[in-house]
Amino acid sequence: MDAERWQRLSPLLDALLDLPPAGRLDELERLRAQDPALAADLEGLLAREDSEADFLHDPLPGTRPPSREGTRLGPYRLERLLGEGGMGQVWLAERADGLYRRQLALKLLRPGYADPNLRLRFSREREILARLQHPNIARLLDAGIGEGDQPYLVLEYVEGVPLTDYCREQALPVEARLRLFLQVCAAVSHAHANLIVHRDLKPSNMLVTAEREVQLLDFGIAKLLDRDGSEAAHVRTEVRAFTLHYAAPEQVRGEPVSTLTDVYSLGVVLYELLAGDKPYRLRRQSDAEWERAILEVSPPRPSVTVQRLAEAGQVERAQARKLARRLRGDLDNIALKALNKVPARRYGSVEALARDIGRHLEGRPVEARPPRIGYQLQKYLQRHRWGVGLGSLAMLALLSALGLALWHAHEARHEAARAQALQRFVLGLFDHAGGAQRSQGMAMRELLSAGAKRGESELEQQPRARAELLGVIARLYIGIGDYREALALSERQQALLGGDDGAPDGLRLDAAGQHGRVLRLLSRSQECVGRMQPLADDAQRLQAELPQQVADFYIQYGRCRRMLGEPMAAQQLYERAIAIRRDVLRDDAGVAEGMIDLAALESDAARTGAAIEQFLAAQRQLRARLGDRHPLLVDIQRSLGVLYLDRGQVTEAEAALRAGLALALELHGPNHPSTLAVRRQLGLAYLQQGRLAEAEQTLRAQHGPTESTLGPQHRETALSLDALGRLALERGDTEAALSAFQRAVAIWRQPDGRHLLDYGLADLAAAFEAGGDGAAARATLEEARQVRAARLGASHPAVGDLDRRMGQLLLDAGEAAAAQPWLERGAQLTQVGYGADDPRTLLAWLALARLRITPDAPDVADEGPAAHLHRFAAGLPTGPALAPVHWQARAYAAQADCQDGQVADGRRQLQALDAELRSARPEGGSLSREVARLAAACHAPLNGGPQATVAR
Repeated sequence: MDAERWQRLSPLLDALLDLPPAGRLDELERLRAQDPALAADLEGLLAREDSEADFLHDPLPGTRPPSREGTRLGPYRLERLLGEGGMGQVWLAERADGLYRRQLALKLLRPGYADPNLRLRFSREREILARLQHPNIARLLDAGIGEGDQPYLVLEYVEGVPLTDYCREQALPVEARLRLFLQVCAAVSHAHANLIVHRDLKPSNMLVTAEREVQLLDFGIAKLLDRDGSEAAHVRTEVRAFTLHYAAPEQVRGEPVSTLTDVYSLGVVLYELLAGDKPYRLRRQSDAEWERAILEVSPPRPSVTVQRLAEAGQVERAQARKLARRLRGDLDNIALKALNKVPARRYGSVEALARDIGRHLEGRPVEARPPRIGYQLQKYLQRHRWGVGLGSLAMLALLSALGLALWHAHEARHEAARAQALQRFVLGLFDHAGGAQRSQGMAMRELLSAGAKRGESELEQQPRARAELLGVIARLYIGIGDYREALALSERQQALLGGDDGAPDGLRLDAAGQHGRVLRLLSRSQECVGRMQPLADDAQRLQAELPQQVADFYIQYGRCRRMLGEPMAAQQLYERAIAIRRDVLRDDAGVAEGMIDLAALESDAARTGAAIEQFLAAQRQLRARLGDRHPLLVDIQRSLGVLYLDRGQVTEAEAALRAGLALALELHGPNHPSTLAVRRQLGLAYLQQGRLAEAEQTLRAQHGPTESTLGPQHRETALSLDALGRLALERGDTEAALSAFQRAVAIWRQPDGRHLLDYGLADLAAAFEAGGDGAAARATLEEARQVRAARLGASHPAVGDLDRRMGQLLLDAGEAAAAQPWLERGAQLTQVGYGADDPRTLLAWLALARLRITPDAPDVADEGPAAHLHRFAAGLPTGPALAPVHWQARAYAAQADCQDGQVADGRRQLQALDAELRSARPEGGSLSREVARLAAACHAPLNGGPQATVAR
């Protein structure tokens, strides 16, 4: 049965299974009258429900591949069938080309997984998967497409027994099961530290070897098989790359997965290990019923499930009572916390889950239970029950504690001496600075430079104190926007710490985070990742001990991954940092900073509405907790200005940017990179309003300082060049626009500019069109579309906006037939993604209206072009953001009058539109030139104006 047929049958089968036997017969008769073949297939499936225990075990019933023992698949020979499941068959295989001799496990996937891009995606993920070097993880070795589009995956061969089967067959006690489960957690934690989510954790992917070592299978496979980066929207009717019984609610809903998804799946496995059954009791074994339970039903405590199994005769009653007592309390709470349907209420990480299990095994209080005094005292007495009655051991413990305290006191004195030396130095530095300010007006940079020099000399005998001081001064340089000097100091700090094997972990993490930060600020994010990635495991290990440093590390590491176009990796790191700052540090400003970073990811993905909501939420939190002068508010106002401009809300954009600029000037001064970025955006707001003189003054004033501060190859310098290119294009200076756009695109082709490249290419295409080079415009716009589709997905509305622009380009070139499918796709995608009243959607429909296609009348053959365009223009919604759309619609309607021979009417309308534009935008611009061009074509030049062509 193919996937398309199963999609048709599955919902009907669910409906029949919900009916009593008599109702099923009536419904089948009704279906038989409409489609006999469909009714026959459903009858067969209903019969299989009664006769087959594994009914609906496979995603597509009847699609199991035939046996292929002894055959070759690519360079591999299939030896014998090892097993079969939802994805397909698993074979023992070996290399058939003699390259090496080694037994392998080869997954022969079902036809529903066939995808010619599988190898391409595997190549893309190879670097990430290669980092999974862990004794409890079996590696994914190869993937390919065999003959007949047969997909396969090759893994290390592991001979073992599924975890739950092993524990049941060996009758292991609870403690032994938990220790095996901790091996699973360690492996998953290692993968999460390398930013890989499993997505399909289940006992059959956790094999216990003869040495009682757990091996995890299939890491990376679910992501490899995910064609579009998201889970299926309806898992019952589509081939899915996860097992429903162990799926988290967000997977069932088709939402993005995260490390918390794996936490839920581990919770299901833990529940099954402890209770001997799955968390949900179902009325019927069907996918629909499983989905309902996962989304809606609260699982009972494992101890309750054990007692229920005893009542059903599946477990001996005395054994069940003993096990229920063992599970009641800590283990009940741990399992249910991992299974919480709200991701934010689960354990924040796999390490947190493992830590609670470890604390339980050690007899310590667990985080899953409220920290009541009675509970903590009970745990203490349980842990020390032997020591309470043994005086000699108590004395020994006392002496040991005294020795440890003396050692700590010695260390504390040493650290205090170091801190006092550093404190005396800093106080002396600022005392000296105060006198210099009064007499010589010492600048901040001079102060910091003097501080660094004094540190090198006066702290020469205390390298660790000198390293800390260099880190402080480097951070101050970042604060004043001097990133190059900050990098030089940070590199000197790294050299000092590299020779200090005893440097504190907190200092190492902080230094790595700030070094990565300044590298990113200098558009060197690849180097940032290379600097920070080796410490990712250490950060995870030290999360409980050093929450502040670890949270800061995660934020900086996530920002570097974002700059390299890795939004999922960045999101996971941001969420970890937010969880620490919210739940451990109670740091409101830190939480708001993380919210800003998450909102920036929404902005990168062109989800404008969601990004605006998140930025406004972060703004409210900052103002409520910390007032109106926090530096993060500058970033929020600038980001809101960008997003409002994207939606055509120029008034709102200008208000946000003016407020941001005023705060940036107050906090940072005029030449700080943050101030320059806000000023640049404000210039673009002026440009979008047709205030060309103000735009030019603002944009040119910020460009020189931006380039000199950050360098000619920085991504922010490219943003400034792109803004100047837009200004030149609006003024009609095509040559200057082309030069600026080409320089910006060249910069954005580097790793740090990947998320901006499609925007630069689209602007460059507009400049080529304005210059009359239609071939270059099409080629460049097509590249922009490919880059954007690869980044956001082919069905994203932002891709639809580029489809609309391609259609307009073809339409203006007289290729109406070629333009139509581009315009229709653009209108559909933008209308679904942005809404029917968005300017981008309306521009797509305006272009289609020129082909006599409108949303309410897709094909009006009996209506003339002019009447059609006039009707379309009259029906447009109103609003300040839509004024340019109205002007263009009226201009093209007047053009149609001219072409229909109604020259007087067309001339009159163009004159009225010209007068309105002169009033609204007295400095002219591309739209005014477009009206002049149309007027010239109507043989009525306005005020002697020249003919012109404008790029839209």
